Amino acid sequence: MVKLIAVFQNKLKNSYITFTQEDAKSEVIVNGNIKQLKKGKHGFHIHEKGNLTKSDCSKCEGHWNPKKKQHGGRDDKNSHAGDFGNITANEQNESKFHFTTNKITLFGKYSIVGRSVIIHEDEDDLGLGGHSDSLTTGHSGGRIDCAVIGYY
Repeated sequence: MVKLIAVFQNKLKNSYITFTQEDAKSEVIVNGNIKQLKKGKHGFHIHEKGNLTKSDCSKCEGHWNPKKKQHGGRDDKNSHAGDFGNITANEQNESKFHFTTNKITLFGKYSIVGRSVIIHEDEDDLGLGGHSDSLTTGHSGGRIDCAVIGYY
């Protein structure tokens, strides 16, 4: 079993996401507890790099997309591996979530170890919004905060 964690250090302090996978063929279990978000939906993606040298998360590059697909939702077959759709913050400005996915792996060549998780300002349109960036970023707005994915 492999267990990873991404801990946010800047605007989303005391927030984290864990990733657990029993073996290379099993689904990944994703659990999150994100605080200090404005109420509503926020795009949530895994990005290519774990480079946090810029506070605006710009060095994390684009969405993790090893198979060169277009942007979409978490359950879309033709979407980026890093496309996880949206999380929703409640009245207390928190988002707690749990889901499983086979879009990513914690093992081998396509492992997400060392990549980053980014929470965006706006809702991800899942590639359906018709904006110039809908099929690349989901028109999800600026990057609120980022965290490197590392071993738990």
